[in-house]
Amino acid sequence: MLDMKAGKFWIALLCVLASACSENRTQMPVDTVPARAVDSCEMPVTEYDTTGIGGFVVLTDVVPDAILEIRYFGTYNFVGQRIDGYLQPTALLSRRAADSLRAVSDELVAQGFRLKFFDAYRPRMAVDHFVRWNRDYGDTLMRRYFYPNVDRRRLFQLGYIASKSGHSRGSTVDLTLFDMRTGKEVDMGGTFDWFGNESHPDCGGDPATGRYRPNDTLSIEQFSNRMRLRNAMLRHGFRPLATEWWHFTLRNEPYPDTYFNFPVRELCD
Repeated sequence: MLDMKAGKFWIALLCVLASACSENRTQMPVDTVPARAVDSCEMPVTEYDTTGIGGFVVLTDVVPDAILEIRYFGTYNFVGQRIDGYLQPTALLSRRAADSLRAVSDELVAQGFRLKFFDAYRPRMAVDHFVRWNRDYGDTLMRRYFYPNVDRRRLFQLGYIASKSGHSRGSTVDLTLFDMRTGKEVDMGGTFDWFGNESHPDCGGDPATGRYRPNDTLSIEQFSNRMRLRNAMLRHGFRPLATEWWHFTLRNEPYPDTYFNFPVRELCD
């Protein structure tokens, strides 16, 4: 009788252990979360990535000389409020783009300049916020600071805002130069996110040749400053945008067809 009870006990115990082992085998270890499984806290922001592409990184971990002024985390932007998805004032970027920016930074630091970033990776939810804002034509809170001469109803048509942003692919940045000698931003003749012809790279000259064209908008120094940033970015694999002197996308971007939606933050709660 005792032997039968003992036998049943050991059989039950073996069943429990087998079930536990089966559950463990079906769980995906944290360090093998696919790079494109990105709508949750498990986004591989740091080093691991099973695709071989490199995943995403915190930009300042790769470019330690970078200065951050993440405009969409604060209220000084064309909307006038913090933008959805910006949970921390940090910059995330694909590893490949960050490595290329390290090369840009090293070149410019040797010349006495640092890179200052206004934005990097931008989640889809932030772009959706821009779309909702643009439907409210009565909201003119920040008009005089960013778009005094442009009809808001034409911002998408003119290319200043897009319903799908390259920033959401993780290899696009908005940036300027910081002069280490003066301790100030370099004078580019216009501010980040200014919606107008003054922001176009060809305002004041020919970007392809770097030849200045005398005009009433940009001085030769301001145009030369834009060319310094532009040429350094182009040398290290980035392509410019026709409407914004501050906007560059890595030519060989690792996720050309993926628009991510994980929030901008370094750590999960």
